[in-house]
Amino acid sequence: MLGKLLTFFLILFIPSSQIRSEEIKLNTAEGMAKIMRKIQCSLIDNKPITYWWYGNAYGRRMGMPDKKLFGIEGMNIRTCVTVNNNNGEYGYRLVSREILLYKDINSGEILRTWKNPYTNEEVEVFHVANDPVNQPPSFGVDRSGNPMKFPGTMMDERWWFTATIPLYYSNSLGGDYQKYVGGVYRATEMFNYFGDIKSLTDSDIDTANTQVGWVRHSDWLPWMRMEGRDGIIYMHSAGKKLNDFKDIPEAFKKEISEKYPKYTTPPPVDDNRPNETSWTYFKRVINEKGGPEKIKRQ
Repeated sequence: MLGKLLTFFLILFIPSSQIRSEEIKLNTAEGMAKIMRKIQCSLIDNKPITYWWYGNAYGRRMGMPDKKLFGIEGMNIRTCVTVNNNNGEYGYRLVSREILLYKDINSGEILRTWKNPYTNEEVEVFHVANDPVNQPPSFGVDRSGNPMKFPGTMMDERWWFTATIPLYYSNSLGGDYQKYVGGVYRATEMFNYFGDIKSLTDSDIDTANTQVGWVRHSDWLPWMRMEGRDGIIYMHSAGKKLNDFKDIPEAFKKEISEKYPKYTTPPPVDDNRPNETSWTYFKRVINEKGGPEKIKRQ
């Protein structure tokens, strides 16, 4: 008993700087699942995590200089929950919802209408409010069932990686004949994630200190009413994982409170609804307003 007490007091008075936390192992499926979970959210089940970013959107058409169209500011509020596969192996599931607002390039005010510089038409602005944006369970393995490898680089106490996600599928605003006449939805999402190695690998820290860069290029946004004109829109932004939802800038937080109040919390972890996209959200809002405007025959 005396030996146990002596050991206890010795541990008690060891400086905290000398007590080493256990590092999460990067060469195991469970370790990789935990690493990726710490980047995305938290090791603590149901803990809300908020990502926030801002930047600008640009238009590109053949034979013309690119145009800065409007500012963008976005947030995604999410949480994770622990799941196990049929073999009892560790994994997690992420659920989230997100908002992207379009802002005046001069004043920074949230746009309600916008004058399209390509058509000179004043159009109603439809911001993005996607609910939900969920991910399937992840168990730290690749498609062959082998433990994932860390997808990036670790150097000088920092880590980073990129993720490029091409999208190509039937456009939810199109008809049944897109296979024959085109009109598919095509876009590319490009993410850059950065952070410090300690907060990523330390098992005593539940979430990684993470910064993010986001680039997206796609067909014109439907509310721009470009009617099939050539060109694309691309967005360039950067942001970070916040310490708390309350750290979102005040003007953005006020807009969420007044117009999107449920976006202050993530969806429930058992949410099984199909994911929303900016195109399906636009379609739903247009239908609620009475349906799409028809093109008049000339």
